[in-house]
Amino acid sequence: MKRKVWASSPAVFIITAVMFLMAGVSWFWNRTVFFVEISAAAVSALAVVLMNRRFRAYVSYAVKGARELLSGEQYRSLREFALPVAVVGEAGDIIWVNESFLSRMGTKSCLGDNIVKYLYPKTLSQVITEGGADVSVGEKRFTVYGTATEYGSILYFVENTYYKEISLKYAQSRPVVMLACFDNRDELVGDAGGSESGRISAEVDSALTNWVRKMDGVLKKLNNSRYLILTDEIHIRGEMEKRFPILDEVRNIKSGNRLNATISVGAAHGAASLLEADEWAGKALEMALGRGGDQVAVKQKDTYEFFGGLSKGVEKRDKVRTRVIAATLSDHMAESDVVLIMGHKYSDLDCVGAAIGMWCAAAETLKRPAYIVVNRQQSLAGPLIDAMDAEHPGVDVFLTPQEAMALVTPRSMLIVVDTHSQSFVESPELLEAVFRVVVIDHHRMMVKHIENALVFYHETYASSASEMVAELIQYIGDKNLSPGEAEALLAGIMLDTKNFVLKTGVRTFEAAAYLRRRGADTVRVKRLFSDSIDTYKAKYRIVSNAEIFGSFAVASAEKEFGDIRITAAQAADELLSIQGVIASFVIFPAGGVVNISARSLGEVNVQLIMEAMGGGGHLTMAGAQLSGLSISEAREKLIAVVGEYNERALQS
Repeated sequence: MKRKVWASSPAVFIITAVMFLMAGVSWFWNRTVFFVEISAAAVSALAVVLMNRRFRAYVSYAVKGARELLSGEQYRSLREFALPVAVVGEAGDIIWVNESFLSRMGTKSCLGDNIVKYLYPKTLSQVITEGGADVSVGEKRFTVYGTATEYGSILYFVENTYYKEISLKYAQSRPVVMLACFDNRDELVGDAGGSESGRISAEVDSALTNWVRKMDGVLKKLNNSRYLILTDEIHIRGEMEKRFPILDEVRNIKSGNRLNATISVGAAHGAASLLEADEWAGKALEMALGRGGDQVAVKQKDTYEFFGGLSKGVEKRDKVRTRVIAATLSDHMAESDVVLIMGHKYSDLDCVGAAIGMWCAAAETLKRPAYIVVNRQQSLAGPLIDAMDAEHPGVDVFLTPQEAMALVTPRSMLIVVDTHSQSFVESPELLEAVFRVVVIDHHRMMVKHIENALVFYHETYASSASEMVAELIQYIGDKNLSPGEAEALLAGIMLDTKNFVLKTGVRTFEAAAYLRRRGADTVRVKRLFSDSIDTYKAKYRIVSNAEIFGSFAVASAEKEFGDIRITAAQAADELLSIQGVIASFVIFPAGGVVNISARSLGEVNVQLIMEAMGGGGHLTMAGAQLSGLSISEAREKLIAVVGEYNERALQS
């Protein structure tokens, strides 16, 4: 039944009275108008009477239906029913309520109102279909049950304010386990003197202790850089709303060489037990460290929420882990009947360069059958692949994903380089088919990453996957590393560091020097980066239409062309050379979706911005793919996300 306009409403009677008054006034100056108005007023009065009788009949009909529904063996008057009861029409209009409803809701009259007023944010259909809904009316809490009939719907309100408050207090007092790590302690303390290192450690300890006390929690120091923290749900929610100011407080602690102290925290939010909370906290801390540190990762069931992560990571100088990884990797490759090496979709020079390095270690040093899995048509490293084919004539170095699937056995091993995402690999089917998987990557950790790997060599402080592989080769054995293969690795390093400008550490130059000693020719490497004249012109067309939003440059290409992925990435790099620009974004169509290539000089974490767009990457280089959006819509969304990032950065 459609929503009623109640004839019994005082407004209707007032309007009718006004019409009679106007008719009386018009008698004195225009008799024709008088007769027209008196006729209209009479018709209105008649309509009011008829609508009022119809309304009363409708209410009687609906209440009668409610009585038939609730009667059972013997009907007891709804008006005397102890629980608040409301009878509503199909559109949610209140037809009748009992005395308990009026008293509990604190109102004298509500007929004709929409029931949503007492159900928000729930709807009438949700109450009927869900078999009950929790609602709030003022300070009171109710559980509403509904029954639909041919006469309308009947709602019963069961007040349970006390029990819900008890339940809320219980939920807020649930224990929360957090693990904190002073993630760059070795770098700060190692470069400082005895008294200075003591001061830094004491200040970090003091900051964490005061923070935990404000949360009414407990802090236990596990070792020099790890802490166990216990608090409760209400305090962790408060910290999430404030975006964990402890990160900024610790970041203000500086060493003598002006390096900032940073911490990483993993928190378990909503765990069912302390055992589960401890497991979640460990995974969350691992995720925070894998994303570069200086942030808080809060794990909630199957999702993570991240806070912080705005600063640069500090390079780790300990190579012990690299030696251990190299020894373990050698053992696994020696036990394999075939070694398959695969990178990410639209493979670039770093991806293919790292794959070539691992192919050399497996095929030429350990003498195992090894192949690189790549889609040549989609690869952005075509010149490097052609150079490898020319250097190894008659040898099948590269295979398509379909050809590689035919070689898979229970003893096969798959090495994934330059990505750790299940969805970004060249062939997700191949990843699923191989049981023994190794991951070598330098990008910041993503939530959906490859799990249960034999070896997960993930180093966010490395400049590139090629740098990591160059270090591994030195421990696996490098006698068979040819100059061409060394050039492939050097090309990967140069690509991701933008010719040793971005994210370049001591180990980056050590790896480059090692490759140079192995015969890498920098002139030949430079030629791998050469563009055609058409690509060069297309790049500067994109740069020329860029717009500057504060310190951010945004450009776009409206149409797809041959080398658009390479061109867009180069255009994003070029935009960083503009004075005042600290981050750049190029939007372009490719593969039926809208793509974004993001770059920064390190002051802005473009990974966080691209994650908000559904993508990922690392601090200075990231990307995203958007389906179902036009270039202009993607541009508007990107500008909105950049604005939110700036707001968070200002608050930090």
